[in-house]
Amino acid sequence: MPDALRLTLHVSPLTISMRFASLGSGSEGNGLIVHHQGTHLLLDCGFGLADTVRRLARLLLTPADIDVIVVTHEHDDHVGGVPRLARKYDIPVYLTHGTLMATGVSRFEGVVVNIIDSHVALPLGDIELKPFPVPHDAREPTQFVFGDGDKALGVLTDVGIATAHIEATLSEADALVLECNHDREMLMNGNYPYTLKQRIGGRLGHLANDAAAQLLGAVSSRSTSSLQHVIAAHLSKQNNTPALAREALAGALGCDPAWIGVATQDHGFAWREIM
Repeated sequence: MPDALRLTLHVSPLTISMRFASLGSGSEGNGLIVHHQGTHLLLDCGFGLADTVRRLARLLLTPADIDVIVVTHEHDDHVGGVPRLARKYDIPVYLTHGTLMATGVSRFEGVVVNIIDSHVALPLGDIELKPFPVPHDAREPTQFVFGDGDKALGVLTDVGIATAHIEATLSEADALVLECNHDREMLMNGNYPYTLKQRIGGRLGHLANDAAAQLLGAVSSRSTSSLQHVIAAHLSKQNNTPALAREALAGALGCDPAWIGVATQDHGFAWREIM
């Protein structure tokens, strides 16, 4: 056997890393893509159909590439675009029973709907889905850790307060997409009605920058490996800035604020790999 051929036969197959990207993040619509091997998973879709197609194209994807849609909760900026997208492109949807009931069963007519338990992990193609319950003003809100058998991505948005269970679950992650919804001073000194300020800043609302930073510090201290990516997400246009979110999260890690990524409403963020 020629030496060149013998060497070729001993080369190991190329390892394919899990990667993720955002279609957009904020109160006007959310969507996150997780990809591993042959599976493209879409977490939430709060955009209209034509807008979703345009946003996918920026990531060199089409709706036909999406294998499954997972929904966190029933608020329209997360589920508003899901039924039409799923129905048109025959994409199965996974969500909790409470989210289905709160969204309305009739909205999913003609869609293959699968009910998940927020405490039970399950494989979806080449991606393991690990749900976990969160405190938010929704019927049965759930956030997720996505794994490939080696590395994991943790996603936490739309949560009022951090819990011990959230902290423990996210400590498994090698990358984090973490809500930094508002700066407390900007929220309280802004022009929102008092009741809305109380809702956003309450125990069933959204994470402030300092609360996100405190959670990140706790997660980082428990983790056995260094975080490869940290992305600030679901920023309020009225009550936060990317600079404030970056500064808060960087302070928790002791890193350069420029290392912290930001998911924007208009453009989300481009592909990131977990090695």
